Amino acid sequence: MAHVSLKGVCKSFGRTEVIKGVDIEIEDGEFVVFVGPSGCGKSTLLRMIAGLEDITAGTLEIAGKVVNDVPPKDRGIAMVFQTYAIFPHMTVRENVAFGLTINGVPKAEKAEKVAEAARILQMEHLLDRRPSELSGGQRQRVAIGRAIVRDPAVFLFDEPLSNLDAALRMDMRLEIGKLHQDLGATMVYVTHDQVEAMTLADKIVVLKDGEVMQVGSPMELYHHPANLFVAGFLGAPSMNFISVETQAVSDGRARVTNAALDPIEVSTTGRDIQTGSKAILGVRPQYLVPSATPSEGMLHGNVLLTERLGAETVVEVGLKDGTRVIAALGEDRVLEPGIEIGLGFDPAQAHLFAEA
Repeated sequence: MAHVSLKGVCKSFGRTEVIKGVDIEIEDGEFVVFVGPSGCGKSTLLRMIAGLEDITAGTLEIAGKVVNDVPPKDRGIAMVFQTYAIFPHMTVRENVAFGLTINGVPKAEKAEKVAEAARILQMEHLLDRRPSELSGGQRQRVAIGRAIVRDPAVFLFDEPLSNLDAALRMDMRLEIGKLHQDLGATMVYVTHDQVEAMTLADKIVVLKDGEVMQVGSPMELYHHPANLFVAGFLGAPSMNFISVETQAVSDGRARVTNAALDPIEVSTTGRDIQTGSKAILGVRPQYLVPSATPSEGMLHGNVLLTERLGAETVVEVGLKDGTRVIAALGEDRVLEPGIEIGLGFDPAQAHLFAEA
């Protein structure tokens, strides 16, 4: 295990700055996920930790040692790539042992390490097969096994599940979570999938345009997003955003309303919200509940679309101000398109953001 520290880390390609002064602390044994949209710099940041990209400015420490100029092989890291990167002409056993072989590890020690990795990943029966005989999930296990045998201080995962289908992604996500529990190792994981981030991470780092938007536990970011970007990126379906006007602001509370919203009071804690200004009200779909009659509730509109998913029903509603919102109902319901509907929610579960 090892502590990883990034202090003022920057990366530029010519005049283009892609990582802009990032500060992150990754504790011993912590599972940290870098998440964000394509092009946000998450993979570049991971490659800088691995030593595959030079650091333009700032300091990177692993286990208390500055490693800016240390070669990748001497950093005590092992990386699992999106594309598996396993050799088709070798057996699973030979692929897993490859790093040990080129480093001259004795045969008995090598066999012991490979057997232990196979046991952890439940692939003892696959050791004598070749990659062409394996499924996508099994190939990813081989890539992870090759990392395990190196006994690294830090595991790095670069979108390892993006090539798998939905069912395999779920299975491998569970296996990676269990692997972290079993090994207790420091792990840094890159993904654009917020579900992977929420389910795997001890700590999430949300990135946008090379900058850190927020760092915290999954539930901290879910319940207390720092800004509109984080609020909209985490959670499925995404948070609903409604343009409102503030009628009064005092003592950390604001009274807000619009053409489709009855006046309500919501918290402004930590936000720069002024009386008479325009703001954005955020409400998660899971917190919207249909009222008994269209005139009741706080939001008013018409049903546009209903998706019945079995245990959940997702309803798209067009509000009277033209905004579209999503309600995720925890039951199987039929709501016909076109009918009027009122939606209620607890104002304590709403978020108010200054208009961008």
